[in-house]
Amino acid sequence: MLKDDVLKLISRENDYISGETISHKLGVSRAAVNSAVKALREEGFEIVSSTNKGYLLTNSPDTLSKGSIAALLPDTRDKDLYVYGSVTSTNTVLKDLSSNGAPSGTVVIADHQTGGKGRRGRSFVSPSGAGIYLSYLFKPESGFDKISDLTSWTAVAVADAIKNSYGLDSQIKWVNDLLINRKKICGILTEVSVEGESGFIDTCIIGIGINVNEAASDFPPEVSGVATSISIENGGEKFSRCKLASEVILSMDKLKENWPDSSYYLERYRELNITAGSKVTAFPLMIENGQGRTGTAVGINDDFSLKVRFDDGSVQDLKNGEVSVRGLYGYT
Repeated sequence: MLKDDVLKLISRENDYISGETISHKLGVSRAAVNSAVKALREEGFEIVSSTNKGYLLTNSPDTLSKGSIAALLPDTRDKDLYVYGSVTSTNTVLKDLSSNGAPSGTVVIADHQTGGKGRRGRSFVSPSGAGIYLSYLFKPESGFDKISDLTSWTAVAVADAIKNSYGLDSQIKWVNDLLINRKKICGILTEVSVEGESGFIDTCIIGIGINVNEAASDFPPEVSGVATSISIENGGEKFSRCKLASEVILSMDKLKENWPDSSYYLERYRELNITAGSKVTAFPLMIENGQGRTGTAVGINDDFSLKVRFDDGSVQDLKNGEVSVRGLYGYT
């Protein structure tokens, strides 16, 4: 939309930018620029206008808009960026785009999800005006056995984006929960389609939900003991969601470019992981009677699996499933 293009140009300037310059760069009339500025003002963007100077953005609302995010990205990166106010699920929207030929690296972002997806069929709480709900399309040339590596890489990519955006450190609970102060701020869900003949991954839809500016009251009782937000863990300070959204995109682009060289991601994953060395209860995907097994997480293997020494003396490398870590999420 024109207003996003106008916002992108105005946001990048530290001083006034003339309407003539904007109209020339975008190939539209001055009247169209004026209309776009008016629409942006109605959405809460504070834009000062001055005769012979042009327009100056003095303040922006905490709105996830394509223009605000694109202003923080390289010039052409917003070509395959889709930003919505509300969707059922960003993963669902991106699946539709993928089926219609969207390229690897396409991104869908929403301010609100009515049917956010979590792991193993759970819902993901997605209130409006608080978090970032982002899905990234990746088409790797690799076998299905690498999928757990990809979710681990993504956890590192998001942790790096948070660090680059706000200077804040986070931790990773195996497999891919991101934590601050040992409470969850981010969930990652990777949905994969595989070519039947080759067994190679066709497409990966990587869904990333980050709790940024939620208050405690935004979380329902069933997750209030588990989930937190970046804001809550920093005394209620509010953070720019557009800044973090742009950094996540850049970090995921770097992941795509580096694939399948895991050297950086493995080292960083081990550095951030809090599961290794902890007492755990493991719940592999295939278990009898839904019963977990207790033991000690020994370390992270080179394939990102978790080595666990169980209380019966046996040792197992877990490639999937879930673990409860003593001292986290009410597990004692």
